[in-house]
Order: sequence, then structure tokens, then C-alpha cells
Amino acid sequence: MTERKPPGVPFESWVDHQIRDAQARGAFDRLPGAGRPLPADVESPYDELWWVKRKMAREGLAVLPPALALRKEAEDALAAARAAPSERVVRRIITEINVKIRDMMFKPPPGPPLGKKPYDVEEVVRQWRQRRAGATGDGPDARP
Repeated sequence: MTERKPPGVPFESWVDHQIRDAQARGAFDRLPGAGRPLPADVESPYDELWWVKRKMAREGLAVLPPALALRKEAEDALAAARAAPSERVVRRIITEINVKIRDMMFKPPPGPPLGKKPYDVEEVVRQWRQRRAGATGDGPDARP
């Protein structure tokens, strides 16, 4: 669409003409996304940074400051440890998150404080054992 609008032609009819010509040439055939529904956020108000947010979501990037992101990761790790299939997995999950927590405690980034301390691995394992014994009914307190 490099043509300029001729003088005296209403803008709307000139644009309509350009669209009809492009359709006749097949310029709209096989466009990416053809036949797919519009994105769910099409009804939301315009956001100048829509493309940044979409790119960050696609790349899996966090918008949170590092301390808050680690706090969320620590809570997720604790939940994953509680649902772990074995004691070895519980220990691995908690040990890995404790390394990250200690690193942030001793080298704090800018932003709000972490507000977390490393988890007691033995305490988490003890709680995991209790939950597992209660769920299966064959723990140390189970009756024959």
C-alpha cells in the first residue's frame, strides 16, 4: 500500500478500494492465525505494553522482584516436598531451595527483604512422614 490517496477522493472510499484490491490479489489468504479465534484479551482495555507482557509470559520471565520471586519459589518448593513420592526427593527439593535462600540472605538484591529463612530439612521430612503415614494408614502409629 504505497499509493497516496488521490485528491478529492473521500478517505473512507479510498481505503475500501485498497482493501478490495488486496483481497482480489489474495493478500489476505494464508495469513498467520487465519481461522483461529481471537485472543481472550481482545476485549480488555488497550495496554501500551501488551507486547512486553506477552513476550515475558511466553519466555517464562517473572515480573516480581528477586526476593518476592524466591519467596514464591520457596513456598512452591515446600508444597512440592509435601507431595513428593519419596524421602530422597523431599530432601533434594528442600536442600536446593535452601541453597537459594541462603544465597539471597547473604547477598541480598535490591528490593523488599526476603523474609524467609532456610527450612529445617529434618522437620520437613518428619512432617512428610507423618502425612504419608496418615494417608496410607501403615505408619508407625498404624494398628495391625
